Amino acid sequence: MSAGRSGVVDDKLDVPLEDSELLAEVELTTNLIIAASEAEDTLSQDQVDQLLGVIHVGASSSIPPQPQRP
Repeated sequence: MSAGRSGVVDDKLDVPLEDSELLAEVELTTNLIIAASEAEDTLSQDQVDQLLGVIHVGASSSIPPQPQRP
């Protein structure tokens, strides 16, 4: 390992890691927790679905939206 100009070790494996899918899941969960903590009563299934972005297809099935990729 060689020291850089400012005395910092130059490590080619020291790279920022970002998992966009994980970040999206954390954001959804955070929004759900905030809404639940601010609600005066238990959230309905429809409210939870709306917060999570669930799209209802037909009478008895629902599918979550596909994550958007950057």
